[in-house]
Amino acid sequence: MAESGSDPLLNLERSRQPLLSRAAFFRRWVLFACIGLGLIAGSLAIGMLGYHFFEGMSWLDAYLNAAMLLGGMGPVGELHHAAAKVFAGLYAMFSGLLLLVSVGVMLAPVFHRFLHRFHLDPDSDT
Repeated sequence: MAESGSDPLLNLERSRQPLLSRAAFFRRWVLFACIGLGLIAGSLAIGMLGYHFFEGMSWLDAYLNAAMLLGGMGPVGELHHAAAKVFAGLYAMFSGLLLLVSVGVMLAPVFHRFLHRFHLDPDSDT
């Protein structure tokens, strides 16, 4: 497993260590998925705050615009203030990067398990 005193869910096993059980792997994957979803939720909150305070949108309209940008669709409403346009541009670039990062975080345990199993000694029991 992991080094003594460390959490095996956050520390991925080394190449010479045995494959985690399915239950432990599932717990690890759920933890990483929650981290990824937390990144998305926090980013949605940042977008809502920006649209609400820079453009003066209602919370519902701010949510819609932030969610559409996070989802890669683009803004819904027209922006009238220069500060809101700068925010929207920066938020759009941030959203594109965040999508890649959050998907990477959520899929990291799956790819690690696949590669770890691929590199295990065939004589070891899995």
